Amino acid sequence: MEKWLCVPCGYIYDPEIGDDAGDIEPGVKFEDLPEDWTCPLCGAPKEDFEKVE
Repeated sequence: MEKWLCVPCGYIYDPEIGDDAGDIEPGVKFEDLPEDWTCPLCGAPKEDFEKVE
């Protein structure tokens, strides 16, 4: 699964881990996150994330 980087703060969303703070279970792809999901560290919106190559 693809990982995504929060450009403002450097947080990496890893779908294999999910997001405990946002009640996102492991296995949820970045594309499948709710549109209003934000970075758990800095609050940046999804559009501020870039795919990690």
